[in-house]
Amino acid sequence: MDIMKMMKQAKQLQAQMGNLQEEIGSLEVSGSSGGGLVTIVMSGKGELKSLKIDPSLVKEDEVEILEDLVIAAHNDAKAKAEAAMQEKTQEMMSGMGLPAGMKLPF
Repeated sequence: MDIMKMMKQAKQLQAQMGNLQEEIGSLEVSGSSGGGLVTIVMSGKGELKSLKIDPSLVKEDEVEILEDLVIAAHNDAKAKAEAAMQEKTQEMMSGMGLPAGMKLPF
């Protein structure tokens, strides 16, 4: 393989990764738990943007349940963000013409 061609591909990959990171940062995903009683929205970078709690959950003796549901909703949204990032990375890599199974150091 031609070294100049490899260098050009590496620069293209670096630019595409920068664009991908920007795109992921602006991505918003939502997660929910308790059948929609708790819903959160977070950025692709994991920043919690909003939290909605159904008023029926706000009972003094059920605070632990509410806390667990918030954690579950956050984890749901985080898993969706990670899946979206993996999908976008895979799409980008498939267009590069790299050998199947090749791992990159990022």
